[in-house]
This record gives sequence, C-alpha cells and structure tokens, in this order.
Amino acid sequence: MNDAMTHIDENGRAIMVDVSAKEDTKRRAIASGRIFMNRQAFGAIAGGTAPKGDVLAAARIAGIMAAKQTPSLIPLCHTLLLTSVQADFRLLPDECAVEAVCTVTSTGKTGVEMEALTGATVALLTIYDFCKAIDRSMHVEDVHLQFKDGGKSGRYDRR
Repeated sequence: MNDAMTHIDENGRAIMVDVSAKEDTKRRAIASGRIFMNRQAFGAIAGGTAPKGDVLAAARIAGIMAAKQTPSLIPLCHTLLLTSVQADFRLLPDECAVEAVCTVTSTGKTGVEMEALTGATVALLTIYDFCKAIDRSMHVEDVHLQFKDGGKSGRYDRR
C-alpha cells in the first residue's frame, strides 16, 4: 500500500490525481450493505404493498443512477465511462433486512470502487425513504467493498 497522500499537492492543497499515464484496464467492483427494519416494513417490501409503490424497483434505479453520479457526490472522484451498473437485492426474512449489492464495470485508468459503494448506499437510502412511514427506526449497516479487480493493485476479495 502506498503511504503517500495522493489527493494533496506539495503545498497541502486538494488535487485530483493525474491518471493520464496509466494503462486502460478492465475494472470491476462489487459493494454491498444491509438495511434492517421491523416486520411490518419488511412485509410491505416483500409483498409489494408499500404505500409509495415498488420499493426495490425504485431502489434499483436509484442505485444505478447514483453510481453514474459518483463524481458529482464524492470530491476528487474521476468521471468514468461505466460500461455496466447492476443493483440487486436479497431479502433476509430471518433478520428483517434487505441486502443491496451493486456491481460496476468499466474499462479505464482508475477503479470503480466508489461507484459501487455509492450505488449500494443510495439504493439502501431509497429503501429507507420508501418505507419511513412504516418504520422510522430502520438502519443501514455494513456498507463495504466486497470485491474489486483490475488496475495496478489487482484483485481484492473481502472473503
């Protein structure tokens, strides 16, 4: 791991890292997180009866849109040409939770980890927004990078 501060210049000012000399490589990142809720909110999601409509359909679109907007949300992130963004969900009835998984791919000079993390997080926040009338105590946990591949640092697998 490089200990140098890559987003700060010699005068201590924030900079966007120059990646122009880097080779284009195929990049892929997967991030996930979970939102926990009461049984009533979980039942509304699972049964498709939430007052605001299809929660997971809205969360899927929100996650995809968020991944595409990452450079507008996270300072100093590069604008990337994403080749694919997927937002998927797994219902966890024993935990009254929904897991969001966002997978992002691109071919370029820098990775897509922030895009995957942003997509997963916004998908979870959308679930909260669609169900807050049922359960304001919902909480998001364990948003993390599961996997990344490509680039100079190669492969990372959290498992």
